[in-house]
Amino acid sequence: MLDAYLRPVIDIPLARAGRALARRGVHPDAVSFVGLGLGVAAAAALAIRLDWVALLLLLANRLCDGLDGAVARNVGGSDLGGFYDIVFDFLFYSGMVFGFALGRPDHALAASFLIFSFVGTGASFLAYAIVAAKRGLATEVRGKKAFFHVGGLTEGTETILVLAAICLFPMAFDWIAFGFGTLCWLTTAGRIVAAQRAFGS
Repeated sequence: MLDAYLRPVIDIPLARAGRALARRGVHPDAVSFVGLGLGVAAAAALAIRLDWVALLLLLANRLCDGLDGAVARNVGGSDLGGFYDIVFDFLFYSGMVFGFALGRPDHALAASFLIFSFVGTGASFLAYAIVAAKRGLATEVRGKKAFFHVGGLTEGTETILVLAAICLFPMAFDWIAFGFGTLCWLTTAGRIVAAQRAFGS
């Protein structure tokens, strides 16, 4: 929901940083893999209850997630790069929750529900993108992407805010997980309705 409003704010500084990295010969896929490594480290930090370290690694991961696309726009993007970007995002989101559950198994039920909810949003997001591509649909409301990005209540910005909240307020994890998971299912339902309207004929 917030992604479309955030993009104009962050695109300018990201574009500048992307140009600088591209001039230095940095490949966008390399930035994506560094981001994945930082994401795995963030999940590991949660598993050993280093919550503030996890928060810092989360922010670094998100910086890489923005920079890989910015670099790609200067050196030329690729379908493989777009593939890496979305797969690494979903691995990061669920990995953070899994890491939290490893360190605090008494919250495993709420963590399972949240990961289950991520499956709904992820599947509806990707399925919509597949059909949209088949029909030649495109949008840049959320910035220039490798494929169609359909909106919803729980997009990338909201998910990052929730993961940050988990790092800051670990004792409130169950409330956060069940609350955000419910919003994820509303997003999934909304995308199903949107797909019925867009692709029903």
